Amino acid sequence: MAAPRIKVYLKSFCPWSPGVRAALDRQGLAYEVAEVSSDRAAFEEMVRQTGQSSAPCVRIDDEWLIDVGGDEVHAWLVRHGLVGGIDRA
Repeated sequence: MAAPRIKVYLKSFCPWSPGVRAALDRQGLAYEVAEVSSDRAAFEEMVRQTGQSSAPCVRIDDEWLIDVGGDEVHAWLVRHGLVGGIDRA
């Protein structure tokens, strides 16, 4: 199975952003970061794709997880068979 293409849209001041990064880092998944609080084009892309301005948002291949935290990202990855269900440290 090919590694998923992941892009995370974060706001540096958002308390949920570190959890999203941690969920992906714990699994060793590579991802691209778009800092939407300082990059207007990334913000506009996120809004255009999701229909809202709340972050974090995560695009995994062609699927969007909108306004999520790390636990939600991890649960999605497990549900879709991209990672195992253990390791919630």
